[in-house]
Amino acid sequence: MTEPTQQPTEHPTDQPTPVAFRSETAPLILLFPGQGSQHVGMAQELTQRYPAARAAMEEADDVLGFALSRLCYQGPEEILTDTVNAQPALMAASVAALRALESEMGPLPRPQFMAGHSMGEYTALVAAGSLSYPDGLRLVRERGRLMKEAGQRAPGMMAAILGLDQETVARICQEVAQETGGVVQVANDNCPGQVVISGDRTGMEAAMEALRQAKARKVVPLAVSIAAHSPLMAPAAAELRAAIQATPIADPVVPIIANTTALPLTDRTGLQEELVSQLTGSVRWTESMRLAVEAGVTVFAEIGPGDVLTGLAKRIQRRATRLNVQDPEGVAAFAAHFQG
Repeated sequence: MTEPTQQPTEHPTDQPTPVAFRSETAPLILLFPGQGSQHVGMAQELTQRYPAARAAMEEADDVLGFALSRLCYQGPEEILTDTVNAQPALMAASVAALRALESEMGPLPRPQFMAGHSMGEYTALVAAGSLSYPDGLRLVRERGRLMKEAGQRAPGMMAAILGLDQETVARICQEVAQETGGVVQVANDNCPGQVVISGDRTGMEAAMEALRQAKARKVVPLAVSIAAHSPLMAPAAAELRAAIQATPIADPVVPIIANTTALPLTDRTGLQEELVSQLTGSVRWTESMRLAVEAGVTVFAEIGPGDVLTGLAKRIQRRATRLNVQDPEGVAAFAAHFQG
């Protein structure tokens, strides 16, 4: 099931189409989940309730040339979790949630920002009208393929580090890399006290031991063999750059806070560079969300499967309102918040 069973549909005239937004700006950020949030059954309730959500999933099937929607609804989980499938599946499920919201509300509240965690950044570009949905699906499918190949050529590890601040983790990783000649760096600064590191076995094993010695509360190896957001992804980044440069990208209608700089991007050139850089660079999520809070954002809405990003938001700004739009109840809650 990992391979297309028919040829993907060609869309030579695809044009980016942003979500329909109201003219006034709300104190809102739209968040789009990345790999790890996928689960069997995702988007199914939305497609049963909203024809527009079902159409979004069917469009993904047509574009990619295989039954991605069935994989999302029925699994099997090990095939859905394969990075070449998980990435387009997450984009499709998130776009289905957006289409359901538009069906319920018409034009949506205009957010101050959008942001996506790792692969979710591509979904943010689709929502902001920078990427067409078909082009976004093709790009993340290719991104997943290239990451998988890079991981096979240079296997790596990732681990979650709990209970230490990002600065301490980054310093120890740098020291270990210099001492061992291995590869290890901060991959994700997710929220205060939760940092993910990534690299090769030499660097990672030494860094994990050093972080335990530094009194990390937990050091948890992750069940992956790909060192995402590390230099081991450099071969994938080089090939991905060509695919990105060949894909039409427009300026976003809403600023997108970039993973690697934690700064808002408003032009296509910056977005193109960001999509390449984030494959080997760190996801600065804590800084990104703090920027949103400092700009006046009070509502964090996660659009798509899971609640990872609203969970992180709770750690960054406890007083914020958190909304999850992954099922009809979430659509109703979002609509009630902004229409009530």
